[in-house]
Amino acid sequence: MRVAVLDHTAQLGGAELALLRTCRALDPAQVEVTVVLFADGPLAGRLRDAGVAVRVVPLDPRIAQTDRATAGRSAAGAARSVAATLPFVARLARLLRDLQPDVVHTTSLKADLIGLPAAALARRPLVWHVHDRIAEDYLPAPVARVLRVAARRGPRHVVVNSHATARTLLPLPRGWTLAYPGLAPEQVAEDPAARPAPATPVVGLVGRVSPTKGQREFVAAAALLAERFPAARFRVVGAALFEEQAYEAELRAQVAALGLADRVELTGWVADPVAEIDRLSVLVHASPVPEPFGQVVVEGMARGVPVVATAGGGVDEIAVAGDGTPRCLVVQPRDVPALADAVARVLDRPEEAAARADRAWKDVQADYAIARTAERLTAVWRRVARPARG
Repeated sequence: MRVAVLDHTAQLGGAELALLRTCRALDPAQVEVTVVLFADGPLAGRLRDAGVAVRVVPLDPRIAQTDRATAGRSAAGAARSVAATLPFVARLARLLRDLQPDVVHTTSLKADLIGLPAAALARRPLVWHVHDRIAEDYLPAPVARVLRVAARRGPRHVVVNSHATARTLLPLPRGWTLAYPGLAPEQVAEDPAARPAPATPVVGLVGRVSPTKGQREFVAAAALLAERFPAARFRVVGAALFEEQAYEAELRAQVAALGLADRVELTGWVADPVAEIDRLSVLVHASPVPEPFGQVVVEGMARGVPVVATAGGGVDEIAVAGDGTPRCLVVQPRDVPALADAVARVLDRPEEAAARADRAWKDVQADYAIARTAERLTAVWRRVARPARG
């Protein structure tokens, strides 16, 4: 079975890293994948190193780099973007006809929308893999409305990364499948108890620097914790992508204004986020809006690190085991004092925190293995594949 996966970016965002892990986990005897990227970049090299075929069809950077807020700013601007995209759609459709995939699978919102006419022109069934909550608190309202209508009428099937994402799209008359962004075996610690404890408390937030990830709230919580835990250090691990560099500059100014320059470190981009997580006493997820999934929460649990997370979206599915046992401490979004209190509880009660983290470590290995993700996607592709190539 041949599958063409479309992604508008070659930067290493969460969905792109999940795609890389999935491609590595697929059974090559069952599935032959070609990833079609709308730009060149680090993802292309990582995929090729993993033995995955990659084709790059460049999309106008002005369209590829348009963020969510800009996309929903005006109907006239949206119409101009659509018109500018039409030649690209034609080129993409020609490539799909040449590749003759049994299924076209899109894995970003821009690829979802562009993939609709391209797959139709190439006469190939389309599967959407939605990694974003299609809701007005996460996307501009006009963009969310367009995506909901398109999801119900366009793709043959929709894959979602959480029940929370699914709820923002329902009803989906053609059906949907849950496939969590799975963990690769190397992301799971063999024995968290063997991880050396930091000499001094280290509290960190790991992820893309963005207003939706909560670095501003994390720094505000660090200011509340700094006096209570004078030896503690705070780390913001990650860099801004896309159009969010201004937010990173604001964050650095916030650290300076609070007098935390010697306590809070902004690392910038790091090559090995697993090593960064292993350095932490507490991993904080501080998103001010509900997350579609909450990948870093699972990644922290997989390393046996105590986690404090903000509620909402996919995090609610991760934070509690099937029997109701909490896997991490959860606070309400934007509640900086509650966030600081939860971190303080972890630092003040290390045995309690370690027991909770150990339970989470055991759970996530079963619930979020990348092999399960690959199996579910393969099953979806088989269901929607054309009976014969043409």
